Amino acid sequence: MDRNTQFIGQSMAFLDSVERASRAAALNRPVLVIGERGTGKELVAERLHRLSTRWDGPLVTMNCAALTETLIEAELFGHEAGAFTGATKARVGRFEEADGGTLFLDELATLSAGAQERLLRAVEYGEVTRIGTNRPVRVDVRVVAATNEHLPRLVEVGRFRADLLDRLSFEVVTLPPLRAREGDVSVLANHFGRRMASELEWDGWPGFSEAAMVALETHDWPGNVRELRNVVERAVYRWDDPERAVEVVEFDPFASPWMPQAVSAPSPAAEPQSLPAALPLAEVPGDFRAAVSAYEKALLEAALIRHKHNQRSTAKALGLTYDQFRHALRRNAML
Repeated sequence: MDRNTQFIGQSMAFLDSVERASRAAALNRPVLVIGERGTGKELVAERLHRLSTRWDGPLVTMNCAALTETLIEAELFGHEAGAFTGATKARVGRFEEADGGTLFLDELATLSAGAQERLLRAVEYGEVTRIGTNRPVRVDVRVVAATNEHLPRLVEVGRFRADLLDRLSFEVVTLPPLRAREGDVSVLANHFGRRMASELEWDGWPGFSEAAMVALETHDWPGNVRELRNVVERAVYRWDDPERAVEVVEFDPFASPWMPQAVSAPSPAAEPQSLPAALPLAEVPGDFRAAVSAYEKALLEAALIRHKHNQRSTAKALGLTYDQFRHALRRNAML
């Protein structure tokens, strides 16, 4: 098996999910693979195909989220020449490409209502109809679908067809997140580290220091195995001493003292309506300078209250340096 498609792990949660997939592989039935990003849903789909009687047939993959709603149906079911603008020649869809094999539909929950309806018919009757014709084509395809969504909840809110879910969920393999796989972080970290050391042509693999391994094992891993692989490989290639255990692990590759400031929507506190209203005409002092001074003082008071009288935070929110802010307070006799 290719080194990028290996199942690495020893936790019971992980092994149970792999075992469930292995048992379902031999049956010619649809399977749903559920899991967070980076948990290996595509690896399970490949395992289901390779261990099935269809192993010598095609394994066709389609990421449903990568296409616009108008193109998904054409990609899945194909189209005839002239079926729509730009369709200069006929094209077979993914179902026809996967005939005799397995079709893996990733990000299933993003399918449009129309595509869900046609997918139901294809799974139920083994027929697809290209866009631009009424002539159905028989196909022999096993569907494996994956998502990180809770599909029964999407059915409840009307975003996914209940009958399609019933048809696809003969077996459901739910992959545990890495944080629930006890003992697997160290196993995976050493596997990825050893592989990277070999790629860098190191003489051996020195491993991680105790502190570095503790950091790896206590991280939450929102990106799961994919994130772990990136963190480990980055740590190894940045390490300059192949004879000494890797001690430095950086989880955020964007961390830098020179990182550009994020452009974000103004917070409610900075919106114009949160500032003091203009003084009513009756309350405006008799000259312009006094009116400006009174409004500036009201702005300062409101900003201080909003930031709990933390002067540095207030200065930053107003776009002033700390010295400028202190000068404004003195000017308005607020110090």
